[in-house]
Amino acid sequence: MTLVRRLLDQGARTPRAVALVSGDGTRLTYGELRRQVLAVRHGLLARGLAPGDAVLFSVRPSPEALVLALGVVAAGGVVVFADPGAGPEMFAARLRLARPRWSAAESVLYAGSRLRPVRAYARRRGLLLPNLAALRGPDEDAMRHVYVGRRLPGVPRGALPFARLARGPAPEPDRDSDPDAPAAVIFTSGTTAAPRAVVHTQASLAAALDLFRTRLPLGPGDVVHTDQLMLGLPTLIAGARWSMPPMSCPPAEFARLLEERGATHTFCVPVHLAEILDAVPQLPESLRYVLLGAAPAPAAILRRALRAAPFAEVLSVYAMTEILPVAIASAEEKLAHTGPGDPVGALLPGVGARLADDGELLLSGPNLCRGHLGADPLPELPTGDLARLDGGRLVLTGRKKDMLIRGKFNLYPGLYEPSIAALPGVAEAAIVGVPDPRTGDEEVVLAVVPLAVSDSGDLPDRLHRALPGVIDHDALPDRIVVLDALPRSGRTRKLDRDRLRELVRL
Repeated sequence: MTLVRRLLDQGARTPRAVALVSGDGTRLTYGELRRQVLAVRHGLLARGLAPGDAVLFSVRPSPEALVLALGVVAAGGVVVFADPGAGPEMFAARLRLARPRWSAAESVLYAGSRLRPVRAYARRRGLLLPNLAALRGPDEDAMRHVYVGRRLPGVPRGALPFARLARGPAPEPDRDSDPDAPAAVIFTSGTTAAPRAVVHTQASLAAALDLFRTRLPLGPGDVVHTDQLMLGLPTLIAGARWSMPPMSCPPAEFARLLEERGATHTFCVPVHLAEILDAVPQLPESLRYVLLGAAPAPAAILRRALRAAPFAEVLSVYAMTEILPVAIASAEEKLAHTGPGDPVGALLPGVGARLADDGELLLSGPNLCRGHLGADPLPELPTGDLARLDGGRLVLTGRKKDMLIRGKFNLYPGLYEPSIAALPGVAEAAIVGVPDPRTGDEEVVLAVVPLAVSDSGDLPDRLHRALPGVIDHDALPDRIVVLDALPRSGRTRKLDRDRLRELVRL
């Protein structure tokens, strides 16, 4: 059974139940969600969308975005998340690889990418938007357009309004789309010369949703507060309610909505949770699960989460775009770990893991993506993570690309950073290497963020005394630098090691 079919069936079972609450409080029932997805599917097929057609998708998380994406997949199309804010060269490179025939975007983005005054304003804000209206299809034919929102100057002539599609006829499909055909393309990394994108099918995404539910009970009456699609979809398939925060939601507002909407589950990037707890030290008692993911969760944040939500289970999710999820560990389990490395929990059912000769973690399972766009299918995923299996549980010991060379010693920062971050007075810790022009070796620099301003003065001295009892002698830093915060980048606020190297250079 396909992912879309499972959602449609849930809509048929509970048509009057509220499926989704948007950022502004608008409610959408399961019955209306079902009808709109079928209507969009029918409208796209009637206007020529063919199986396998790639649809460039530039709509921010919202009920409209959800309906439109599901309608595309239900029609046999492929949703391509290419991020028009990535810069013109990267965006163009991604389009050459994805070869979309359709574009779906908010009307304000069409206007902002076409009208000179708006483009100039965006450029002054550091955002170089492509001209979406001028895009051509893979054979230089005209691209078809769908826009969300009211029509604005700059929306291409002949573009289909989402609102009209969603109000159209909604016949039941004669057959479901192929569960093993591509359904979503997600660009993750790469260069303008070699962009990299992950291809998921409905089958791999459905398997991922099922794995979440093996560790995260969900059902009618639950309210999941998140803007993450991969947590929102299992919410809907389970008949629970998806609560969406507004875009760029301030931390205090995020916490207020948790309480106002009676959230039972929520997901945060660790840095975001820290900001929420800075604004509101206690989380509502309705919460039963607090999920952390997209980046390692430092011990200090895990402790704060447990204090702020003593009635909830705090869980850390290990996953990557190619395979979602892999393992889930409780905060207590992670904090109880005293050895080197970062424990991420037992592998979820059906996920296979083995270690290459160099210790790199290789993963497989029904939730593994089909592969990378333009490449052969992936039988297993080389993760780039170094790991060990400890009594059936997975412990990460570093990233291959982050390895530092100190004489004959290979130093993997991820092996030691969790233990350092767990020391008294430390909120976060990161190790980087700064090349020494005299020796060609690397100076090992430890950057730490103190728990409190009062800790910063003598923290380097205290760490120099404590570290020999915590990490290997060859991993001891040459220098310790105290920072107000670690540099982060991207929507998931991951540590930016390149920027950190610049900050700690002498």
